[in-house]
Amino acid sequence: MAQTHEFSPEAHNRLQSEYDDLTTRGRIEIAKKIETARELGDLSENGDYHAAKEEQGKMEGRIAQLGALLLDAKIVEVPAGVSQVAAGCVVSIRYQGDDDVEKFLIGSIEERREGVTVMSPGSPLGQALIGAEVDDTVGYEAPGGTLNVTVVAIEA
Repeated sequence: MAQTHEFSPEAHNRLQSEYDDLTTRGRIEIAKKIETARELGDLSENGDYHAAKEEQGKMEGRIAQLGALLLDAKIVEVPAGVSQVAAGCVVSIRYQGDDDVEKFLIGSIEERREGVTVMSPGSPLGQALIGAEVDDTVGYEAPGGTLNVTVVAIEA
């Protein structure tokens, strides 16, 4: 069974646009680079050709990754005034015994935003936080033992 990937509408649109761009303009441009490099002659020692083929491989890998993400994508909208931690929201937490507040976006790395670290909802801390409310303290197993965090704020 395929894994469902949850994305905000903005992230889904961004990923779809990237996929569309790579499968059209991107493939045409890389084909032109390969053709130009082939015209230079001997392919065995042609650095431009090998670089273009490597670029093509990386691009095709990204296209495959995006295709898989979008195939099983579920668009989720976090309502304003959310009261529980859920995928797609930004949660601020404080580790027990620490005064610093850390902010995390619960979701896919593809949801990344500047200034906010992304945390997978499937990670031990992510799983512990799902469903928690402001001022709840949750524990999770870390390599060094059980750690406790308090939810300070939840944002859509």
